[in-house]
Amino acid sequence: MRVALIAAPYPLEELPSPPLGLGYVAAAFEAAGCEVKILDYIVSRYSREKIAAQLEAFQPDAVGSGSVTMNFHDARRILRDVKAINPDILTMMGGPHVSFTVAQTLNHHPEIDVIFRGESEDTIAQFVPVMADPDRWGGIAGIAYRRDGAIVDNGRRAFIDDPDRLPLPARRLMPISRYKALGFPVSMITGRGCPYGCIFCSGRKMVGPKLRRRSTASVLDEVEDILDLGFERINIADDLFASDTDRVRDICTGIHERGLKFDWSAFARVDTVTQEMLDLMAKAGCDSVSYGIESGCPDMLKRVRKGILIDQAEAAVRMCKQAGMQAHASFMVGLPGETLESLERTDAFARSLDTFYGYHFLAPFPGTTVRENIGQYDLKILTDDWSQYHANDAVVQTSAVTPGDLRDFVGRYEADINRRWQEMLTAYGTGRNSPSDEMRVEGHHRMHITFAILKNDLVEKLGFVESALLNGDPDAAGPVLEDRMAAVLEGDKRLIRKTVADFVSRGYLTPEPCGNGVAWRWHRSPGREQPLRAQACA
Repeated sequence: MRVALIAAPYPLEELPSPPLGLGYVAAAFEAAGCEVKILDYIVSRYSREKIAAQLEAFQPDAVGSGSVTMNFHDARRILRDVKAINPDILTMMGGPHVSFTVAQTLNHHPEIDVIFRGESEDTIAQFVPVMADPDRWGGIAGIAYRRDGAIVDNGRRAFIDDPDRLPLPARRLMPISRYKALGFPVSMITGRGCPYGCIFCSGRKMVGPKLRRRSTASVLDEVEDILDLGFERINIADDLFASDTDRVRDICTGIHERGLKFDWSAFARVDTVTQEMLDLMAKAGCDSVSYGIESGCPDMLKRVRKGILIDQAEAAVRMCKQAGMQAHASFMVGLPGETLESLERTDAFARSLDTFYGYHFLAPFPGTTVRENIGQYDLKILTDDWSQYHANDAVVQTSAVTPGDLRDFVGRYEADINRRWQEMLTAYGTGRNSPSDEMRVEGHHRMHITFAILKNDLVEKLGFVESALLNGDPDAAGPVLEDRMAAVLEGDKRLIRKTVADFVSRGYLTPEPCGNGVAWRWHRSPGREQPLRAQACA
């Protein structure tokens, strides 16, 4: 069986990195005996013509996609195109959004044949042997599909007790050099499950209330796997990594014993960290910790069942500083019962922490308690346009605050941040910025340049350099590519050339003989990425 997996488009603002869930799914299909290909449209351009060519080349029996609520429409649009190109291809979708909208999804989106609910690795293992025979799908827990015009939902599958028996995410199938060029941390998890019941989060329902930790050896093996791919920074994305000092000690000791050198960050709860734990993490290379504090109002924290106290948040930030790490505090606006007073209290508390902090708007995703029991809360959901569920704009209101109030509140915070940022942007290249500020601005510009190169497939479009332009000097191919990129991209031409030259020097881009010239390609290793061929060599 051949299975193509879609990495659906994701905005730059969400700091895209190799999709972790898709990596686990790809590994599960491989373990079930499938030949797997990942078609990544996060760091490359999507078009119907492009996927048609990729499907023709690979000839998959099935095409699957994961999705969160924010990019569900893009994911199902791609599957709709797949069905239009070849109606015989089986289409599948998994992820938190469809796991909690089974009937709605299957009723309204005929382009999706099968939904995988919740954790899917064991479901995939049982599904693959009978994939071509729908008559045998009835006994497979964890899937939903249509049969004779009716929806068949086989219910959720039991959670996987031992995550160590799962293969590591198949990141080698992803366009690694593209992600390295973009430069964001690679995410990994050290366990699954969440015993907490925050009403705005679907995590407990998606991964279960029981915490299932991976062994220290498994965690360290994955770290080595990521570093072997050439990445230099990792983010530990599970909320409860920093919840057991002994386990953190074991992992940090293992990092030292294996001689692993890398920078990393982690998410954590403010009520589970200790000074000893954070000191251990800092000595092992962790330089920042992100805390979801959500509100500066004790009553609000109780209402949303966050399970933390204000003084715990203060202590957690203080301990990070003591360990020499950066603490980042995340707050949410538009929670049930939000008032102008609660917003101001949160603002005052956030400022008092004297650390980096930011705001997100509440997005009541499918599967969250607040959405499923909306009548119990002082909250009104204003839209079910899933593309608006990116947490960067108001999609709710309460009896006391309007969407405009929420936007104004966040806007005042952003105005303070943007004022200083605009000063740095204006001073860029003039000598008035500090060296660190100059690096921040250059990194910002470079990130947007890189994303434009990736999302427009510019290496594929511009990367063929004719022999006549080389004059017998193969080293001339680099400057030609730099000049072409600078000609089509907006922005600082010097920085555009510098960015492309850096890709070449780091080996992300490599020249290959092609016809009567040289074609630049994103670097690939056997069994890894398979980029489009340069147009002139097609």
